[in-house]
Amino acid sequence: MPDYKEMYLKLFRASEQAASTLIAAQRECEEMYLNQPEPILKVISKPQENNKSMDKE
Repeated sequence: MPDYKEMYLKLFRASEQAASTLIAAQRECEEMYLNQPEPILKVISKPQENNKSMDKE
């Protein structure tokens, strides 16, 4: 007869290890993101539209 308790514990340990691995990877990626220099942002103006067709009305 299979040892269901041992099977359950094996699966539980593996799922806990998988979750811990994913959490650790996420934290590492978050740290990598936070340690990057901030991008240089440049404000550009929107070109003005030609309203000649509106003026004729």
